[in-house]
Amino acid sequence: MRTRTGKTEDDPIGPRAEEAVPAAPAMRSPGVAVLTRLIVVLAVLAVAGGGIWLVTRAATPAASPTTTEIPALQIKAADVRPGSVAPAGGAVAGGAEQQTAPQQARSRSTGPATLSQWASQVAAVTGVPARALAAYGNAELAMRADQPNCKISWATLAGIGRIESNHGQYAGAVLGADGRPSKPIVGVPLDGSAGVQAIGDTDGGRYDGDAGVDRAVGPMQFIPGTWRKWASDGNGDGLGDPQQIDDAALSAARYLCAGGRDMASPSGWWAGILSYNNSTEYAQKVFGLADGYAKAAQSVRKQG
Repeated sequence: MRTRTGKTEDDPIGPRAEEAVPAAPAMRSPGVAVLTRLIVVLAVLAVAGGGIWLVTRAATPAASPTTTEIPALQIKAADVRPGSVAPAGGAVAGGAEQQTAPQQARSRSTGPATLSQWASQVAAVTGVPARALAAYGNAELAMRADQPNCKISWATLAGIGRIESNHGQYAGAVLGADGRPSKPIVGVPLDGSAGVQAIGDTDGGRYDGDAGVDRAVGPMQFIPGTWRKWASDGNGDGLGDPQQIDDAALSAARYLCAGGRDMASPSGWWAGILSYNNSTEYAQKVFGLADGYAKAAQSVRKQG
């Protein structure tokens, strides 16, 4: 985004204002002369003031799509007291195709045999894209193997993903089969302006394309400095890419499970979500989404 300096090479306002003032008559009383000068001064100041206002407006950057299009703006916050209860849990199928960690397939009698089958069926009842569900489910399965006491649920990750980027579909992006949005998802400049935290550049623009200040990136909206600490390889390609949803979902899961947190307990769940975004309303929105997703997916589990 480009900003203007507020200066112009040729400012016609001043000269034109002066040229528009008629020459004073040869004979004029002192009082009339003073009054005329006063009118001229006021006119010039008025024109100059208008010029300053126009320059100031022009120097203000136009709002980017991310400042006006908030994926979860219309989502209603759940009427639940923080720390009182955790969202319902939703069982996820085994046999993750991404092979993030050793996982055992579930019995066909208790649910879909593979993660892709599970994701396709759950997508039909939740409206969450199957490709995104596969990433959330894969992250849960990986954490079961790595930190079983955390009990992070795919549904919680899906709630966060919905709010942060509409599951990688923010601003018209399309989530591809490779788990990457059709165009990079980059948030607003974290420059300390109204309602925005001030975070100086930590990545030289490597992840967010901004060498001045940081911006949150990817489907799960990681700040570059945070991403460097929690970057994970969720799709087994040997890389950690914040724009790739398998990597981003697993990184978010690890972040939420930090410090031995139990994400199945009321206190642990709320502490985890508030650490992700310290806003009660945000946490209540994630709660409502996660609880709804998990309950909707229970029908898939029963159908098998």
